[in-house]
Amino acid sequence: MLNHRMQAAKQAEETHHQNLQKNLEHRLQVARVKGDEKLVRQLEAEMKYIG
Repeated sequence: MLNHRMQAAKQAEETHHQNLQKNLEHRLQVARVKGDEKLVRQLEAEMKYIG
């Protein structure tokens, strides 16, 4: 039971990380299209931070 909970928690953490990554990639794409270089640099730094 404990092992199952740990697995579920790990899966939730992984899913959360993937969602953050997808959201950042989308925001980065939009910032590039708009030509917002400051936001592009900021989002690129955030992507490096979250890995």
